[in-house]
Amino acid sequence: MTTASNTAVPTLIGSVQRALRLMEAVGTHREGAPAKQLAREAGLPLPTAYHLLRTLTHEGYLRRENGVFLFGAATEKLAGGRASASRPGVIVDSLAHWADVIGAPVYCALYRDGEIELVAVADSPAVPSVREWAAFRETGHAHALGQCLLGQLDERGRENHLDRYPVRQLTRYSVRDRRTFLARLRSMKRTEPVVERQEYALGTVCAAIPITVGPAVAAMAVSLPLEQEERLLAAIEQLRCEVTAFLRSFVFSISI
Repeated sequence: MTTASNTAVPTLIGSVQRALRLMEAVGTHREGAPAKQLAREAGLPLPTAYHLLRTLTHEGYLRRENGVFLFGAATEKLAGGRASASRPGVIVDSLAHWADVIGAPVYCALYRDGEIELVAVADSPAVPSVREWAAFRETGHAHALGQCLLGQLDERGRENHLDRYPVRQLTRYSVRDRRTFLARLRSMKRTEPVVERQEYALGTVCAAIPITVGPAVAAMAVSLPLEQEERLLAAIEQLRCEVTAFLRSFVFSISI
């Protein structure tokens, strides 16, 4: 019995992880995307992607319209249904746990109604968070969370945001102009963390990852003192693993 159980668990986890990658890919396209494009962005063989997309569509997590896949009613219900009332407490508790496990401050932010919103921060006296010395929602170009959120928008959404909140240099390491910043956003790869070194606050490095749950544009990040920069990528990958496990248990109750 023990042997059979140990054999089954990795297969289940692998399948759910592949489904998560597809859901993340769908979440980056407000108008939907075809199976081939989603497979490429999720790094999956096309036959595997087709199988997962059919399953997710059958379960209501996705829907197919005019040859493209979009979030379905089940995903939208999870993102905005009854569970939403308890979500803030769940997020705060989870962030506190992850900050403790990782040994670094953990941040969660949303892009909602054209604004960057810092939803929650978890830190401690031993690992304090970055002080918001310049309005967070106005300086998305300078911090990892903002760059990660803006990177998930389409070109029009980015331009609109920067029309309202122009690029300005906060430190000598900050991006200098709008053109350079937009070029940076276009070069970002969805599977790689967004890293920012002293662009928002001197002496601090940050990394962020996109989080896709329903139609929300969200991101999570960690920050570290500059002298601990060598820990940054390992810390953000550890956060990615923690978040993936959380989403798997909280969102996906299907077996693929």
